[in-house]
Amino acid sequence: MAGNKKRKRREERPTIHPKNKYADNPPDFAFLGSLYPSFQSFIFYSRDGRPRLDWTDFNATRELTRVLLLHDLGLNWWIPDGQLCPTVPNRSNYIHWIEDLLLSDIIPKTILNGDNVRGFDIGTGANCIYPLLGASLKGWNFVGSDVTDVAVEWAERNVTNNSHISEYIEIRKVKSDDTSLLVEDPQNDQSGGPESELGLTNPMIFEGVDTNKTYYGPPILLGVVKDDEKFDFCMCNPPFFDTMEEAGLNPKTSCGGTPQEMVCPGGEKAFICRIIEDSSILKQTFRWYTTMVGRKSNMKSLIAKLREVGVSIVKTTEFVQGQTCRWGIAWSFVPPVKKILSANVVKNGNLSFMLEGIQRQYSAIHVLQSIESFFCISGASCKLNVSSFTVDITASQNHCNAILKMEELQFDKTAGFEHVRDTSISSSCLNIPMKDLCFRISVFQQIPGTLLVKVSQKQGDSQVSGVFSLILQRLEEDLKRKFCKEKV
Repeated sequence: MAGNKKRKRREERPTIHPKNKYADNPPDFAFLGSLYPSFQSFIFYSRDGRPRLDWTDFNATRELTRVLLLHDLGLNWWIPDGQLCPTVPNRSNYIHWIEDLLLSDIIPKTILNGDNVRGFDIGTGANCIYPLLGASLKGWNFVGSDVTDVAVEWAERNVTNNSHISEYIEIRKVKSDDTSLLVEDPQNDQSGGPESELGLTNPMIFEGVDTNKTYYGPPILLGVVKDDEKFDFCMCNPPFFDTMEEAGLNPKTSCGGTPQEMVCPGGEKAFICRIIEDSSILKQTFRWYTTMVGRKSNMKSLIAKLREVGVSIVKTTEFVQGQTCRWGIAWSFVPPVKKILSANVVKNGNLSFMLEGIQRQYSAIHVLQSIESFFCISGASCKLNVSSFTVDITASQNHCNAILKMEELQFDKTAGFEHVRDTSISSSCLNIPMKDLCFRISVFQQIPGTLLVKVSQKQGDSQVSGVFSLILQRLEEDLKRKFCKEKV
């Protein structure tokens, strides 16, 4: 029994993105060492004969990054001592997640810049890792911004040292008032007081946010993005910590990092709240706004802030690389596409969808129990009949609301690389029924590894649209994520 539980935990744990080059082929230290003598000097062997690196040695992690970028992507790269050193597999996960967002049909596919995808990297750093990866892996165009002279200088070096992609990347210096860390509005300097880029005399404060953790730093998007610019997305690896002492609490790694890269008064929460506020003014200047989050405990409050500014869609994910976990949030002000289940048959109050590629350890009863759990967690009435493989469900208006918002409230349950699951639907898309929805869900085995899930509404209740279809779309996604093998 214990063995089964352990196996289940392993299967549900999010993993490296399947499109990531290192998903099936992690870096081979011994092989790389044989090709690059400068890297060989950092390798040691454990008792079992496996090649290892000392992750607390900044020089070792920097050399690994340099070698991976050169060997796998043909990129020439370097950063000076003390600058933040990125891990290539982890940063690649973020690029692939953004690709999933851009390829999804959650929001309309619009061509902003011809056929070229254009991204904006907030705080690109001396390493310039996201523009380098995006340009080399996907051919995307980038603007990378930063505030320090060292970061801008080395980011530009890393771009110009790769002439085959240099035309895709622009490095943009962010102007700031170093004495106050407040942004002055040049149109209002007669007031004599510091002003934010928004022309506000006070820092940005959200309801429920600790005023001691409010962002007072240089511009992030407003004041950096030009008036006539449009982007497909922005991305950010924000300063995760409130102080450098907090940043140094992990003794197991050494990835470097300057105070400007690692620290922000108020930590990542204050920094990301500023991005959210900027986005509420820039609106559809970006199709997708995204950021990485270092603390899962911040996710719920950040999603709540997105609700406050009226975003139309929110996405969440988890980035996993080895023992390191980070989270991602994406949001958009573009109205979402209204769609019913893509592969469903809707006729006479009935809907159905297929679950193909069911993993061997699961059967129809597991799927049936998961369906019951999906609705019960919202408080809906469920009656499971194991002998007939059916679940009878009665859901009120409140239950429907709870189901549709469930992924927002429980984003941390297997938030891995389902890639483009909705965590919010525009309220304009929802036609919440005033009366209870009564329906039956049946599970039929078609052939080994394939199940048919059929949904039948109660006779006389023919409302097969709007909220009902959206709920079943969530159910279909949930079941496929839990029980079906991912298609390659």
